[in-house]
Amino acid sequence: MKLPSSSSFAILGAGLMGRLLAVELARQGHAVDIYDAAGPAAEQSAATVAAAMLAPLAESAVTEPGVVRMGQHALVRWPQLLAGLEKPVFFQQQGTLIVWHRQDAAEAQRLTRQLQANHRAIPELPGLQELDGPGLASAEPALAGRFAKGLYLPGEGQLDNRQLLAALLHEMQRLGVHTHWHAPRHPDAFAPGEPGQPDWVLDCRGLGARDPWRALRGVRGEVVRVHAPEVTLQRPTRLVHPRYPIYIAPKEDHLFVIGATEIESDDLSPASVRSTLELLSAAYAVHSGFAEARIVEVATQCRPTLPDNLPAIRQQRPRVLEINGLYRHGFMIAPAMLDVVMELLGTGQSTLAPRFDLNLQLQQPEAAALSS
Repeated sequence: MKLPSSSSFAILGAGLMGRLLAVELARQGHAVDIYDAAGPAAEQSAATVAAAMLAPLAESAVTEPGVVRMGQHALVRWPQLLAGLEKPVFFQQQGTLIVWHRQDAAEAQRLTRQLQANHRAIPELPGLQELDGPGLASAEPALAGRFAKGLYLPGEGQLDNRQLLAALLHEMQRLGVHTHWHAPRHPDAFAPGEPGQPDWVLDCRGLGARDPWRALRGVRGEVVRVHAPEVTLQRPTRLVHPRYPIYIAPKEDHLFVIGATEIESDDLSPASVRSTLELLSAAYAVHSGFAEARIVEVATQCRPTLPDNLPAIRQQRPRVLEINGLYRHGFMIAPAMLDVVMELLGTGQSTLAPRFDLNLQLQQPEAAALSS
C-alpha cells in the first residue's frame, strides 16, 4: 500500500539522510518541510567531512556482513539516484587499491587473509586481486616502482560528498521542499496526524538526536583536503599501517581527501598537530608528489554512532521514525537506509531489512499503522 499523495512530512536534519528522504518523498508528490540547526551548506553535518568511499569489501575488515551487503546495494543504487538529479555529481567505480611498505608486510598478509575470508562469507562481493610490482604499476601508473605488492578490490567506488549535498539541495528547491535553516526542531515539537500538523516526522538529526536517543555517541574523524597537481592517482588508495592506516580519495581536478583518524570523542575542536602530521606524512609516503600539494582544508567532525557501531531505525511513538547510527559508513549505506524507510512508510514492513541485518525497533501495534 502506497502512501496517499497528500501525505505531509517534517524531516528533522538536513544532512545526507534528511536530504535523500526529502527528495524521494517530494518526487513522489508528498509535501515536505525540512528543518536543520545549521544552514544550506550542511556545515554541521558529518556528511560534509567525509571521503564518500563506497568500499564494501575494504570496509568488511571493520564492520559486520549486513553493512557490507548495504554497501553492495549502494553500488547499484547510487548511479540510479544520481541519474535523477539535475546537477551532476562526480561518481567513480574503478575499485580500491591497497598498498603497504615492506615493514608492514605482516599486517598486509593478515588483512589479505581477512578480506579473503570475508569474500567467502559474502560471495556476492567481487574477489580481491593480489598484485605484484608490475601488476601494481599497470593498475595504478602513478605508483609504479613505489610498492612491491598491493591488492586491488574491483567494483568499489566513491562520489563527491559536497557536490552531492549541493545537488540534493538544488533538487529539494526544484521540487518545492520547504527548507527551514537555523531552525532546530525536536520530535516533541510536533503532533503528527493531528489537524494542522504533518502526517509524519522523520528524525535524521545524527548526534543532534541524543535526546531522545541517549545511546548515541560521537566518533571523531579528521580529514585533510589538498590540491596536488603532481599526483595522478586514479582511484581511492589505502595504506596499510599498524597504527594509522590512511585512505586517499582522489576527486576531480587533483583534489584529494586524506583521512584515517577515528577517535572516541565528540570533541569538535580543530585537528591536532599530531593527527595532521601523520595524515600528511603517510600521504607523502604513498606519493612524493604530495610534498608540493597545497592544503585546502583541515576539517573535523563527529559521526553519530550507536553502541554496536551499526545503524538502526526505531519508532517510539506513532508516525515518528528515527533513522540514525550511520557511523563511518554514511555514504556506503545511505541508499539502503533510504530504501528501507520508504518500504516502511509504504507498507509498514521491509523486505530489505533482514538482508541487511538492520535493527528495526518498531512498536509492533503501530507497525501496520505506518501505511495508514
